[in-house]
Order: sequence, then structure tokens, then C-alpha cells
Amino acid sequence: MEFLEILKVILLGIVEGITEWLPISSTGHMLLLDELFTLNLREEFKEMFFVVIQLGAILAVVVLFFKKLFPLYITKEETETEDGLKTVKPKLNADMGILNLWGKVLVACLPAAVLGILFDDLLEEYLHTPLIIALTLILYGVAFIWIENRNKNRELPIKTTDEISYKQALIIGAFQVLSLIPGTSRSGATILGALLIGVSRPAGAEFTFFLAIPVMVGASAIKLLKFFLDAGAMTAPEIGYLLIGAIVAFAVSMVAIKFLMDFVKKHDFKVFGWYRIGLGAVVVAAVVIPALIG
Repeated sequence: MEFLEILKVILLGIVEGITEWLPISSTGHMLLLDELFTLNLREEFKEMFFVVIQLGAILAVVVLFFKKLFPLYITKEETETEDGLKTVKPKLNADMGILNLWGKVLVACLPAAVLGILFDDLLEEYLHTPLIIALTLILYGVAFIWIENRNKNRELPIKTTDEISYKQALIIGAFQVLSLIPGTSRSGATILGALLIGVSRPAGAEFTFFLAIPVMVGASAIKLLKFFLDAGAMTAPEIGYLLIGAIVAFAVSMVAIKFLMDFVKKHDFKVFGWYRIGLGAVVVAAVVIPALIG
């Protein structure tokens, strides 16, 4: 492994860990970063890397919300035999509330999963450009500011993820389809959808975190399969780069998720909307306009 490439991978891991959970587009930021500090690695590997590195970020969700996500638990059950002896046996139980939550998460995954599988290659070929990223950053930045102004004096009725219905989960999942376009932000699209249908900021952010688990595991599996079919095996340095990126993304995500959950309890998302608009304008001025002129 080359030292300079390791530094680039660490930087990408930091960016992924921060932007995966904030509604500002992790893929868009990593693609823009690669325009500035290009990874000198195989294109097939880079396409896979930008997706699979997100598994590190997903692991942070599993660790932080384990009690809310893992439905199985063991209790001790006491029984009495015919001769009057009492025995204690472990019994495996399932929390139906958590299983119900997973049902909603899986329903919300369906729209993006179907369209993502069908159009993944076309999206990569035609939409992974600085212009598209800049436009979507600005567009959804404006959307966040408009929705937060609209909800300013409104009481959002859905306070917890348990109160989200299957229908509402499917609507949030439909908004997630928008995130197939680079620069949109998966978390941004789903949080926008949640706010529009009356889900509170903390509940919307939390449901977005949970929704990321099957989505990103599935997306990573598809990317890995395509990589192995098209490019063959990974080299030892490539495995190292991928592991470093994922580990850094995990560590940074642990901090970013805690920050966002504390932030949304006291503040709205308008600051992220303004950030998106500002970054989109910078991309247009620094990347898009010179490219069009040139």
C-alpha cells in the first residue's frame, strides 16, 4: 500500500462517517473529494469502494442502537417434574415490537431496492457528475429550508419510530428512491419524506438510521458481486484500503450519529439546507463552470 493513497482513504473514511448520517449526501461528497484528490486505484475498485466503505458506518448504527434493533432475548423458565423437582431452563423469546419495526423497515426498503437493481448501471453512467451533484445539493437544500419553515409552528404528531405505520414507512421508502441520484443524500431524502408526513425530527432521523442497515448491506453485496464478476479478485493492498476506510468510517460515525440525535432534539435541519446550497454553489463555481467553459 502507498502512504499517499492511505491518507486519501482515511480522508474518505472521515467524510463518509460524517456525511452518511447528516442530510448532506455522503456519495456526493466522496465523488467531489475524488475529483480533488483522486485515488490512484482501479476504476472498478473505486466504484465498489465508495459503496462498501459505508458498511463501516452501518456497523456504528448496529452498535449504538443494538437494544432497539435486536429482537431476541433469553429468559429463565422454571418447570416442575413429576417427582416434584424444579428445573430452570433458558427460553428464547422474541420482542414483537422490534420485529414489527423490522417489518416496517423492510417495507420501506422495497422501492429503492427494486429501482436500484434495475437502473444502477444507468445511474452510474449518466448521473455521477459534478453538475448533477451540485444541482441536487442545491435543490434539496432549498427543500429542507422550505419544509422547516412550513413546520415551524406545527406540532408533528409522530414522536417515535413505534408510531410509524406500514403505510407511512412505505411513503418514506418512496422518498428514499430520490437518493439514487448522487448529491441527494439517502438520509436527507428519507428525513424530508418523514417530515412531510408528520414524523418528528428525532423519530425521522432514527428510522433513517435503521433503514440504512438493509439498504447498504444489500447495495454493498451487489457492488461486491459485480466487482468480482467484472474485475476478478481484490489485491492485498485493495483489501487493506477497504478495511482502513471502513474502520475510519465506523469510528467517525459513532460520533456523528450521537451528534445528530442530540442536535435534532433542539434544532431544525435548516442549517444543513444552507450548507447544501453553499456547497452546491461552490461546486458550480469551481468545477462545473470551468469544465463548461473549457
